[in-house]
Amino acid sequence: MSEKKQPGIWEGFKAFLMRGNVVDLAVAVVIGAAFTNIVNSVVKGIINPLVGAIGTKNLDSYSTCIKDPCTGSGDTATGVRILWGSVLGATLSFVITAAVVYFLMVLPMAKYLARVEARRKAKESTHEVIEVTELEVLKEIRNELVAQRGQGRAQD
Repeated sequence: MSEKKQPGIWEGFKAFLMRGNVVDLAVAVVIGAAFTNIVNSVVKGIINPLVGAIGTKNLDSYSTCIKDPCTGSGDTATGVRILWGSVLGATLSFVITAAVVYFLMVLPMAKYLARVEARRKAKESTHEVIEVTELEVLKEIRNELVAQRGQGRAQD
């Protein structure tokens, strides 16, 4: 009887790390972290000043008091406040992030992949046309040879 050797923990861990999905995920996390800085800069440098033209640059200051007296801010605040400004700011950041990712990454990649697929299909259809043409030529040659043999036998 031969015993099968179970892979060790280290070998299993190495196999897990070497899978393509893990490496792709790690790259995505690093790119995402770097991309966060860009989005935050866009929000702070463009969106917040535009919102500031209407109200204030700091959306966190917008709130609604649902139980009086609402005085103070931070830890010294009294009353019950709904801080809808911070929710609005986070929502704007999310929408901006999603739009930038879509328009600068997803859409161009989808167009590129569509072009590559169209080229591949065009190349395959051209190849099929060439094969059909070659097949037709071979059939014509065969028919011609059969006709010549028939004529040769008729003369004998």
